[in-house]
Amino acid sequence: MIKSIKAKAPARICFFGDHQDYLKLPVIAGTINRYIHVEGEPINESKFNFYLSDIQENKLIYLNNKNNIVDGDYFHSVLYILRKAGFDFKQAYQGNISGTIPINAGLSSSSALVVAWIRFLLKSVDQEKNVTDEQIGRWAYEAEVSYFKQPGGLMDQYTIAQGGLLYIDTLTTQSERLNTNLGPLVIAESGLAKKTLKVLQNARSYSQRAIAAVKEKITDFDLHKADEKQYKEYASLVPEEFQDHWYAAIHNHILTQKARAMLSGKQALNLQQLGSWMDAHQKILQERIQNTPQAMQQQLEAARNAGALGAKVIGSGGGGCMVAMVTEETKEAVIRAFMDAGAARAYEVELTMQ
Repeated sequence: MIKSIKAKAPARICFFGDHQDYLKLPVIAGTINRYIHVEGEPINESKFNFYLSDIQENKLIYLNNKNNIVDGDYFHSVLYILRKAGFDFKQAYQGNISGTIPINAGLSSSSALVVAWIRFLLKSVDQEKNVTDEQIGRWAYEAEVSYFKQPGGLMDQYTIAQGGLLYIDTLTTQSERLNTNLGPLVIAESGLAKKTLKVLQNARSYSQRAIAAVKEKITDFDLHKADEKQYKEYASLVPEEFQDHWYAAIHNHILTQKARAMLSGKQALNLQQLGSWMDAHQKILQERIQNTPQAMQQQLEAARNAGALGAKVIGSGGGGCMVAMVTEETKEAVIRAFMDAGAARAYEVELTMQ
């Protein structure tokens, strides 16, 4: 007997490595206890019918729509990718899609929706237990980024599908689980709409052109092994307009490796140090990538003054959310500081495995 189905997927935070995954550099990202939920029961129709309660719209998803997929229609692109992988979907469902993840705010609500939708479909053909989380991440990336030729990397999909705190080598797609004992975290919604595609397109283009300029003269240059010495040595090869992104590519990678060493257990966990590296990462995003509006800069500074160990924007930037590392003693003060500085909302979250 076919039963009703429930599936969910969590929000994602990038702690280190923003604007690095499209360069095939590693990232450190984790999932938090905010979710997209997909719930449905079988119907005798040729199409799914879901009510998207967060935006108060109905979504029809046709079982037989294989070619006419409009840009950004992840429901149908997922069906296409899964059919290509050998799955056959004949049963439609009706139900509700809802969430506690703010939309267009940097917490990757779209990727959470894609992963939750994949899990729902796999449950509908009783195949979820036979598919690895890593594979779900790959399919989600194909359906959201590759299919529509979007400029993003694979961090969001791979992190959300696997859960927890991960170091992801985006060149090989291999993941390493890290220490999740970061204490409480605070999310602040800036109230400014995120400008994902514009920020990503500019940052990706400038970074890639900076690296290409170096490789043109230094053919064996390996970005994955570059250090501060090479940054200085090759800086003169980079055109002036790409200098900031050359700096960001090298120094954000260095910070990610420092954080990995600590969070993997090779060094004693020092939250004060980790927070200072987060602040250093934010400074690069703010001054070099230039993805942090003035209003968000002020909100981040207010959080630090209230006792945050470290604070940064989340996602591509241009608006959206921020995250702060806090202690039990400072979390309420940091929440108030964000709000007093103009944030639309601020609240405590925690890392979660699913």
